[in-house]
Amino acid sequence: MASSSENELPSFYKEKHIKYWLRCLKTYLPTGYTPNDSNRMTLASFVLSALDLLGVLQERTTESERDDYIDWIYHCQLPDGGFRGFTGTDLGRLRTAENEHWDPANLAATYFALAGLLILGDGLERVKRSECLNWLARLQYPDGSIGEVLGENGTVEGGGDPRFCFMGLLVRWLLSDEGDKKTGEGPDIDVDRLAGFIESARTYDGGMAKGPYHEAHAGYTYCGIAALSIVDRLPPSEASDKPTSRTRTNDPSFLKDTLHWLVCRQTSILPAEDEEDDYEISGEEIPEAGPSAMTGENQHDAHESIRSSPAPYPAAPCSENVHQNPTPPLPLLQPIDTRPEDLHWAGFNGRCNKPADTCYSFWVGGTLGVSFLAQVPVSKNTQSHHQNPI
Repeated sequence: MASSSENELPSFYKEKHIKYWLRCLKTYLPTGYTPNDSNRMTLASFVLSALDLLGVLQERTTESERDDYIDWIYHCQLPDGGFRGFTGTDLGRLRTAENEHWDPANLAATYFALAGLLILGDGLERVKRSECLNWLARLQYPDGSIGEVLGENGTVEGGGDPRFCFMGLLVRWLLSDEGDKKTGEGPDIDVDRLAGFIESARTYDGGMAKGPYHEAHAGYTYCGIAALSIVDRLPPSEASDKPTSRTRTNDPSFLKDTLHWLVCRQTSILPAEDEEDDYEISGEEIPEAGPSAMTGENQHDAHESIRSSPAPYPAAPCSENVHQNPTPPLPLLQPIDTRPEDLHWAGFNGRCNKPADTCYSFWVGGTLGVSFLAQVPVSKNTQSHHQNPI
């Protein structure tokens, strides 16, 4: 994004984005990605989805190239179901029951493999569906959450938070005849137990955390809400009288509290003028203030160098006793009454008292869009300017 003058709106350089993603797809990944070789399946899915979103995947790749990408993904499929994250662990003919835990199927890799195949137009005919679903059921922990891999002696390892619950249910949905029923014989995920785990990850303020007694986070909230939506476990909206036989959360404030927490993730922050010249990251002085001054992990935790500008919506009155009334009245969304050039950051954060980050525009906006965006109260001014309150 860039602008030629202060009076012009930023421009989206589509061709530059396309050039970057094609480089990632057809040549070598940038140097910074070298340590992530074991996550190559995940990176491949992001590259393919980016080109697909830009509308050029079909025209900038040949049919032969797309067939090669599909074959590479299937090469990462394991005999007993699921996909590995990259070919570096492939033991080939040397694979045995004793050493297979060194080359395990990975839940995240399996989700991204299926996503990549579908983006490329594959019909999933070569996916070992029954094997994958049986493997998936074995990944469930006693508390209902889903793990990442099966280790030595079939021990579930990794995962165990709403992200893996979300991916597990999506894999189940993609490979089943129906979203709430497993195809074929064999074990299945205990959906009610999984839903119970996700509900236990809700925090007092309406968000969702990695598990009970942790801090709410927008990414976990999206995964938790989306997971419940996949298996139709969200409470029906007030306007819905659709009968259901499924077990839903029966907390009437469930979505209201979550909606309030999501709306309160809106933030705008500015560099602290008195700390611009003194703040250092990894021993390097920042040459100038602005959004380009901090990137990566540093931006998430650089509290010393930021200050909040006035809230973009009226502050909601808070209860004196948060445990008795943890959810203040939902504020109306209002237009940000600030000149664009004065906003160095503007968007959503992922946790309370954190700076804005572009990824949370998806995590927060996506959560709102899953099932209850229409329930957001919107002021007349906002409604006349944007039909979408975000």
